[in-house]
Amino acid sequence: MTDPTGRDAVAAVWRIESARIVGALARYTGDFALAEDLAQEALAEALVTWPREGVPRHPAGWLLTVGKRRAIDAFRRRAARDDKYAVLAHDLGEGGVVAGSPPSDPVREAEDVLWDPDQIDDDLLALMFVSCHPVLSREARIALTLRVVAGLTSDEIARAFLVPTATVQARITRAKKTLAAARIPFEVPAVGERSERLGSVLSVIYVIFTEGSSASSGSALMRLDLAAEALRLARVLTRLVPDEPEGHSLLALLELTAARFPARTDAKGHPVLLEQQDRRRWDRSAIARGRAALARTEQLGRGLGAYGLQAAIAECHAVAPSVEETNWDRIVLLYEALGRLAPSPVVELNRAVAVSMADGPAAALPIVDELAATDAFANSHLLPSVRGELLLRLDRREEARTQLEQAVRRCGNDQERAVLQRKLADLG
Repeated sequence: MTDPTGRDAVAAVWRIESARIVGALARYTGDFALAEDLAQEALAEALVTWPREGVPRHPAGWLLTVGKRRAIDAFRRRAARDDKYAVLAHDLGEGGVVAGSPPSDPVREAEDVLWDPDQIDDDLLALMFVSCHPVLSREARIALTLRVVAGLTSDEIARAFLVPTATVQARITRAKKTLAAARIPFEVPAVGERSERLGSVLSVIYVIFTEGSSASSGSALMRLDLAAEALRLARVLTRLVPDEPEGHSLLALLELTAARFPARTDAKGHPVLLEQQDRRRWDRSAIARGRAALARTEQLGRGLGAYGLQAAIAECHAVAPSVEETNWDRIVLLYEALGRLAPSPVVELNRAVAVSMADGPAAALPIVDELAATDAFANSHLLPSVRGELLLRLDRREEARTQLEQAVRRCGNDQERAVLQRKLADLG
């Protein structure tokens, strides 16, 4: 009789342990692409075996054992008794090298195959650096990271970014081929290049969280599962590289932003604007964690980078009793610093919003008009929605209507579009 809970156990173990399993297999085989394939084969075997025979006593060890056996089969097919096959076969012992066959002592073998605890951090760190290697495109880094580090399936990634599953699978396949062609080793980068490569890892986690916290399209304002995965990755990263300030800065930013999630939508999932949010619903534990991470950044004594400045802005919001009592002057200064360190149209638009709160809409409108003269927001609803709001506050209603109508046409998210449409309706 099949145990239906077996598949649930597979999913739970995979989500928690997949990165360690892929990392350990990559270390054993020296082949990142092969390791990811082996882990997927082990997962498929678990989906068949566990519901029928029950969840093993050491599920992660079971998966790794199967993956190592499949590795041996692969090396045997490539070249009889080459060095890698000999090493792996010695590790497993005789009599247990046939893929899919039960080990002579499942409990002992699962325990034996568990990796050295001192090696776990290196495996995970190497996995993150390889998945986010600069040689890959941004889309490929995101797909590969969600697949091998976060443990999401191709279907889950496709649903998260509203692309076909085949597109995700193609990106992952191309990414693995690119890494193989570039001969990227599975290893933690040397200290000298780690800081440079770390930026790529942080960027991917940030992009994943941004899409989760403000969905670019679809019917939901947020994709909480995607944001949660990014937050988990950021927490893992700070444990792996505890002396890197930008890692703690990114974690602070994500925690402080996620703290507001419970109040951002009502019971029906409709957006609740910042000035209308019940701040009692904000997650105070997340705020405390975010502030602690930001304090850790400052303790490291290298100043605030781009993520640190954004986290400091998020902290201003988190500690304010209301929108009116928010320290908007400090937020303006922080955006000015961010604009000098990491200039972008989005940063400038956010600075304009802060200026409008600190000094009024008339002071902010020239900043937005200057941005409008460029094509930076040609296909985005962000600039016309901000410009429309400023014009509305200046009682320039017809101009505001034109901007809000343009924002509605450009907005890809159903919930955000509904907010803009309500503003239009209020204009009469």
